[in-house]
Amino acid sequence: MLINILIILIITVAVISSLRSSIRHFRGEGGCCGGGNSIIEEDKKLSEKEIGKKVIEVSGMTCDNCRKRVKNALNRIDGVEAEVNLKKGTAVIHYSREISDDELAEAVEKAGYSLKRGKMYGG
Repeated sequence: MLINILIILIITVAVISSLRSSIRHFRGEGGCCGGGNSIIEEDKKLSEKEIGKKVIEVSGMTCDNCRKRVKNALNRIDGVEAEVNLKKGTAVIHYSREISDDELAEAVEKAGYSLKRGKMYGG
């Protein structure tokens, strides 16, 4: 009887732990892509006058570390300032020089994600 109670208790704890982890993951709070380590977010402000804005859709982001990776990759492009929204799967690109869609796609793909090519539009 005692052994059955212990087994049920162990299974219950395991299920609760798994559920909590899954909920955090789907909220974008998990460390799935960083091995539990948080990626440092690199904020950037344009040093020159903004001449335009694009909104792109990004596939493959599942957590806040993914969002930060995409943002950092885009912000490394000269003349680009990016804000990435995990829940919407989008990035808003502010730019101070003409920027090609291919250049944005290349940065996103090098970070390990994909750009929905038909889902890019000016803002």
